[in-house]
Amino acid sequence: MEDLKNENKALVTEIIKQQNAREHLANERTLLAWIRTSIGIMAFGFVVVKFSLFIKQISLLLDKKASLPPQHGYSSVIGILLVGVGALVLLFSYIKYKQTEKQLNNEAFRSSSKLIFSLTVTIFSLSILLILYLIENTSRY
Repeated sequence: MEDLKNENKALVTEIIKQQNAREHLANERTLLAWIRTSIGIMAFGFVVVKFSLFIKQISLLLDKKASLPPQHGYSSVIGILLVGVGALVLLFSYIKYKQTEKQLNNEAFRSSSKLIFSLTVTIFSLSILLILYLIENTSRY
């Protein structure tokens, strides 16, 4: 009878270890997804800035009186903001990863959606700014 109890304890311990490993691996996959998201946001910001510089260089190569729209510099600011948002997402995702890791180790996990809500509000705000910028620039043609 005692052997059966010890065998059951060992089995339960093994199941808990496997479940704990799955949770930690899921936490790492989530961190990697956030890293991919931050790289994508930063890359998009980089493209916006580089495209703005490309347009400025093209306007210098063409005649000064060519029919290019006047540059207000918003593209560079929006691109730099996007790179900054991407960097913040990377930082916050690492902080969230470490918090979740600590909670999993202490077996006291609590779900939180603050990072997701913050990122959603920030990207939504930047997309509104981009839409307004595009509407302003396309209405001139």
